[in-house]
Amino acid sequence: MAMTRSIEEAGRSFATPAAYTDETRLHEALALLRRESPVHRVDVPGYNPFWAITRHADVLEIERRNDLWLSAPRPVLRSAEVDAALDERRAKGTGLKTLVHIDDPEHRVLRAIGADWFRPKAMRALEVRVRELARRHVDRMAEHGGSCDFVQQVAVHYPLYVILSLLGLPESDFPRMLRLTQELFGQDDSRSRRGGAAQHHTSVLDDLFAYFRELTAARRATPTGDLASVIANARVDGEPLSDFEAASYYVIIATAGHDTTSSTIAGGLEALIRHPAELRRLREEPGLLPLAAEEMIRWVSPVKEFMRTAAADTHVNGTPIGKGESVLLSYPSANRDEDVFAEPFRFDAGRDPNRHLAFGSGVHYCLGAALARMEIRALFAELIPRLDGIELDGEPVWLATTFVGGLRSLPVRYRLR
Repeated sequence: MAMTRSIEEAGRSFATPAAYTDETRLHEALALLRRESPVHRVDVPGYNPFWAITRHADVLEIERRNDLWLSAPRPVLRSAEVDAALDERRAKGTGLKTLVHIDDPEHRVLRAIGADWFRPKAMRALEVRVRELARRHVDRMAEHGGSCDFVQQVAVHYPLYVILSLLGLPESDFPRMLRLTQELFGQDDSRSRRGGAAQHHTSVLDDLFAYFRELTAARRATPTGDLASVIANARVDGEPLSDFEAASYYVIIATAGHDTTSSTIAGGLEALIRHPAELRRLREEPGLLPLAAEEMIRWVSPVKEFMRTAAADTHVNGTPIGKGESVLLSYPSANRDEDVFAEPFRFDAGRDPNRHLAFGSGVHYCLGAALARMEIRALFAELIPRLDGIELDGEPVWLATTFVGGLRSLPVRYRLR
């Protein structure tokens, strides 16, 4: 790969949404930082300073030390303007307070509310519905007549149907939720944004909270046995969740459970198109699909970062970090770490072992990881046997982001049985 001009320029990539639209240049920058400055200070206009952590071992150690490295008050990278707006909302008690935003012991208590819905027994009960939805969306792909934008026609819809079915929301509400989830994670992309960054984020949160407040009231009045009813009627220390706590729980499930999986499915198909030998391998050895799903997750790394803040003076890989300073955990970098993955820049459908960190680690390990894996396997188990051929029908386009994202457009031509 060509050399990035400087380590400082490489570090600025984390606070440059457009950097994530050029995968080659991004990974060139991340590889340089892993080699030369694996704990790198980033101080750029418009953002509060942070340290970028790019090696797998360091990311893993920080994830596991949740007593020392806290999610609050800065769980994800936002501009200083958005950070200030969110701080103001939190002070008023109207801020987003998802599992991503909080620490133990509160995190442990709130996580338990929905945990049973994502355990193996619940996943087995859901598998028939997931396979049915996978078949429906591959059928729709066939109905497009041999070409489509796979992101817009398939990848963004299929996981949304799965997660909103789990919550128990009516299909008539799905288009509204699709728009809101894309806007929530699309604040760094001018094509998805409402006005300025802080205005956009506040406006989208207000719309999400308004929708989910109505849902909470409806499920408290008439529980229906779905996950939304469980959340609405949950109690902590004998008290019901506040409207904002309940709405925050819905938001993390509806949004994180959608955009991450849709990005992985789209990016996984693009990887198979660019590596046709691996597509043939999966067609000939369908038993490799679970490993291929893990490789797609590693390859795409749809969550680009989470932040942690030091609860005490400490150090990372020999670099001193002061109490109150924040670190950015770079998952795309950790998942291409040459010290952990053999040929990390090769897509290997049978990669085993695959110690990717795309779902995180420790107490904040992704609640919906088993569901995401099931969705990815089900979609490709339906698609691959029916494919007689597939190729790009134009250049893929990536979403500008600093948090969650992947392909925005994947035009393809194909022959489906």
